[in-house]
Formats: sequence, C-alpha cells, structure tokens
Amino acid sequence: MNRERLHSLSERGLEELRRFLLMFLYLWVVIGLFVLNERLILGEREISFAPQGFALINAAIMAKVMLIAEDLKVGRRFDHMPLIYPVCYKSALFALLFILFHVLERVVVGMFAHKSLAESLPQIGGGTWQGRLLVWAIMTVSLLPFFALREIGQILGPGRLWALMFRSRSADDGPA
Repeated sequence: MNRERLHSLSERGLEELRRFLLMFLYLWVVIGLFVLNERLILGEREISFAPQGFALINAAIMAKVMLIAEDLKVGRRFDHMPLIYPVCYKSALFALLFILFHVLERVVVGMFAHKSLAESLPQIGGGTWQGRLLVWAIMTVSLLPFFALREIGQILGPGRLWALMFRSRSADDGPA
C-alpha cells in the first residue's frame, strides 16, 4: 500500500469513528434519560449502574445500526427537498428501525435462552398499539434535533457547524 492510500484510509477511519461517537453520545443521553424517567415513574429512587449500563450498551448498538443504515443509504429519499422533509423522515424512519432492531434483539436473546417467540417479544409501550405508537413518537421527536443538526452541518460543509457551535465568536461575527 502506498502512503497516500494509507493516509486516505486513516482519514476515513477517523471520520467513521467521529460519526459513531457523535451518534453514540447523542443516543446515550436520550436512552439514559428514558431509563431515568422510567425509574422515576416506577417510584424507584435509587439509580443503580445496571439501567445506565443498559443505556450505554444500547446506545453503542444503535449507533452502529445507524452507521450501517446510513452506509446503505437508508433514509435518503427526501434529501433533495427542503430540510424539514429529510429531518422528519429520517427521525421517523430511524425511530422505527431502532424499535424493530430492539424487537429482533430480544427475539434472538430469547432463542438462546430457549424461550418461545411469544415469551421473547418485548412489551413495547405496555403492549398496546397506542403505547407502541407513543414510544415511536417519543423516539421520533427525540431524534429530530440530531438529524436537524446533521442536515444543517452537511449543507454548511465539513467542520462549519462544529466551528459555529463550539468556537468562540469574534465581534465581527454579528450580534449575539
């Protein structure tokens, strides 16, 4: 391999790692908040590591699922339209993808534990259609800021959104 190609692969690898870490951190915060909310609703005041560990592991898995889906060009149908369309579409689609992947994960784990399909299926949203729809809606709304910022960042160009969000502004940048 020549140096140029090795450098290119290295850059691509670092970009994939950066994308994964951003997805992971965002999903960890969202899933972690869901876990905390559930603990509060159930009246459990002690927060143990186990549920937050669940959030950490699920965030890593879902970030990897998101990376693979993006590499397969999932959710690109409305990229040519005004931003609201791809942002809403990707949020809704990835929320559904995450729920379906969670169901698949539970079924596979159940198979290894010698459980039936019915025993393995998770009771998402309490097992009712209204509950499932509500979980999907909450996940969709939770993903909106992530996809909005990603789409805006793509339009602005590499590094521009990051610079706008995390670098100090000078007096020449306009009103605060």
